[in-house]
Amino acid sequence: MLFTVNQTQDRPRAGRMNTGLRAAPALSSASLGTAGTDALRIISDPRTPTFVTVYANGRRRYSYWRPLDSTTGQGGCYAALPTGDCDALHEAGKIELGNPVVDANRTTYRVSASSTRATPPARALAAPLRPVRERARPVRAVRVA
Repeated sequence: MLFTVNQTQDRPRAGRMNTGLRAAPALSSASLGTAGTDALRIISDPRTPTFVTVYANGRRRYSYWRPLDSTTGQGGCYAALPTGDCDALHEAGKIELGNPVVDANRTTYRVSASSTRATPPARALAAPLRPVRERARPVRAVRVA
């Protein structure tokens, strides 16, 4: 799979590489900034395929497919997400990684929103509007001759 990523937005900083793929316990949502919230919104959208590529040197790159916008003529390419914010989301347990696709010099994972949300309570069955009464059926006597 060949990726074309805009690398001008987010360059890795020295000493900030996180090569571990294990998620830490969830942190509060107050620690997420607006960029983290925007990244989580993009990742949570099922129509937007989002990936993380981990290169052999440990560098990570989060990217998603930006569809072509017919009114502006922009899009139709892969766009990068802020690596630091996405790493924070992963450490907080808000996103999870799918099965790896291993290449010679990189490993690619599908990124999706974590499914650890509480499930909604089950709805009780609605009671009928009025109780159903059974009609009395006449009993016929059988004559034996």
